[in-house]
Amino acid sequence: MPFDIERCARPNILALEPYRCARDDYKDDGTNILLDANENAYGPGLALSRDGKLANGHHGSDIEIDLLGLNRYPDPHQHELKQMLCNLRNTHTHTKKDITPENLFVGVGSDEAIDALLRAFCTPGKDKILTCPPTYGMYSVSAQVNDVEVVKVPLDVEHGFNAQPDEINARLSEDPSIKLVYLCSPGNPTANLVRKEHVRAVLEHPTWNGVVVLDEAYIDFAPEDSSLAEWVAEWPNLVVMQTLSKAFGLAGIRLGAAFTSPQIARLLNSLKAPYNISNPTSQLAIQALQPQNLKVMRQHLEQIIRQRDRLLSEMPKVHGVGRFLGGRESNFLLVQMLDTDKKPSNEVALQVYERLAETRGVVVRFRGKEMGCFGCLRVTVGTEEEVARFLTELKTVLEDVHAGRVSTASTATEEKKEKAANGVIA
Repeated sequence: MPFDIERCARPNILALEPYRCARDDYKDDGTNILLDANENAYGPGLALSRDGKLANGHHGSDIEIDLLGLNRYPDPHQHELKQMLCNLRNTHTHTKKDITPENLFVGVGSDEAIDALLRAFCTPGKDKILTCPPTYGMYSVSAQVNDVEVVKVPLDVEHGFNAQPDEINARLSEDPSIKLVYLCSPGNPTANLVRKEHVRAVLEHPTWNGVVVLDEAYIDFAPEDSSLAEWVAEWPNLVVMQTLSKAFGLAGIRLGAAFTSPQIARLLNSLKAPYNISNPTSQLAIQALQPQNLKVMRQHLEQIIRQRDRLLSEMPKVHGVGRFLGGRESNFLLVQMLDTDKKPSNEVALQVYERLAETRGVVVRFRGKEMGCFGCLRVTVGTEEEVARFLTELKTVLEDVHAGRVSTASTATEEKKEKAANGVIA
């Protein structure tokens, strides 16, 4: 048989590693506390009745999701959903103008927008994108899929993981083949906002012909009016990506949005699959944006922020916990694990990560191999009960690690541990 996948498939695709996360090796049996993927521990931002149905805030009855129309293709334009997203972000904080559905692309999570932008603006094997590590891994993965080179301008790790617009602009001046700049705000895994003036500095580059992409997946955990989504009305080459996966607690429906100029939105809407958003997804998203459900979402936000403050207060009291790095504007924290000499340690952080998952049923993320994150774990903010258990288990595990006590419950191989700790993307 002449078929040889190594000679048939594209080399850049053959080189890809499948997506991995901690849960590939630490399965959820219903008892684990999952503080690894920055999900909303309080659940969907929906006014649910006890039987799981959507409660109608006006009449006390239930709103049914229409499943009878599943034999029909969904709306390819999603005008109603786009209008509601515009209503949410038209705060007039950053502009007096309104954004409209013509400023919107909606996709399967933010990941579809990340990929669509690459396909719209970057010629494979010729053009490049610029990222600012440490950052979300999907930018580089999507670039590799599209055979696009990645130029890296690291965040200023010595000063709170701030973006470095002067360094970014210098690279843009040197290399006109860079078509996209991806900035994550709040950053993942850094949890801090990109300053508005830093975004403006790149947008004001005098000669660069490219697009600034601001990823605001975690923006609702930041102070009110932090989002720059409506600012796309002022800048023709700004894209602001958002998702319902995080603050809205709807990771399972896979709904993301890209706010941008009508010209760019038209490109993205032209190249997408015709019916990329399913009917159940759009119906749930529209419900989530109704006033009674936005109220629930904001109540969950308040609870998460309280527990975030609790972690900030209580974790430093645990012997072996070091400094929090980055910011406080998300639903997770980046924190150092210390050795017995009180120095950040990747060995300690990796052991804590493994033992928490394997022997204590608490799954976090090891981020110690990312730039500026030496010795760090990324911990998602859980519920009040989850945070209490995490703090208790962390204290016990750190005591065991520092005392050199060997875990007898460890079952993962070294290879599995390494892959789980260093998941490709999340």
